[in-house]
Amino acid sequence: MTALDLTPAPGAAPFPRMVLAQAGAELRAMLRNGEQLLLTLIIPVLLLAGFSLAPLIDVGGGRRVDFLAPGVLALAVMSTAFTGQAIATGFERRYGVLKRLGATPLSRSGLMLAKTAAVVGVELIQAVVIVAVGLALGWRPQGSFLSAALLVVVGTAAFSGLGLLMAGTLRAEATLAAANLVYLVLLGAGGVVFPLTKFPEGARPVLEALPISALTTGLRAVLSQGAALPLVPLAVLAAWAVLSLGLVSRTFRWE
Repeated sequence: MTALDLTPAPGAAPFPRMVLAQAGAELRAMLRNGEQLLLTLIIPVLLLAGFSLAPLIDVGGGRRVDFLAPGVLALAVMSTAFTGQAIATGFERRYGVLKRLGATPLSRSGLMLAKTAAVVGVELIQAVVIVAVGLALGWRPQGSFLSAALLVVVGTAAFSGLGLLMAGTLRAEATLAAANLVYLVLLGAGGVVFPLTKFPEGARPVLEALPISALTTGLRAVLSQGAALPLVPLAVLAAWAVLSLGLVSRTFRWE
């Protein structure tokens, strides 16, 4: 019989396990937060159901649900990757949570990877719920799932970069106010519930260059019109992603 070896084996867990553990903690925190649930699930579902059933807006022909469902999916991506992440990260930075986590065996790059995984996890839940509600309202999506998924991935990168840029440079209270203000402005001016054709002609080029407009237009072309991967919206989202993430790498302050 051999004796049990009870000698401590110090050392960090493997990097993937640490990232998954932190991502799980981030995901649980997001889903337990009532304000986050309101922002990420309840508001998008209410907008989809309310504007689809009630003739409150003119979508320029066609069924309202076919126009609204892709826009609400884009809004869900923005609410999680930008608004929710900016506010949560801003207050984590203020209270020293980021500084403490950055000093653990999980590196700062691992922490950002975990946050990204948590955002993707919430987006998957959002997509299931919103698509289910859309189907119940009569929406019949078409087109390539891979094209829609690529738009969402690049859009997530763009909005995450913008959210982290805001959270890493502004005070937490300023981030809270600015993130909510930007959310409301882009909800109204990003083609989510109102067609961009309803805006003055001179303002459309500016509105079309916004990341929410690009994601909304791209998802609507693929899911409601069955079009191939729209390259212009994809290029706009990619440009925002490269620009914002590049600025984050240079300006983000951990404390």
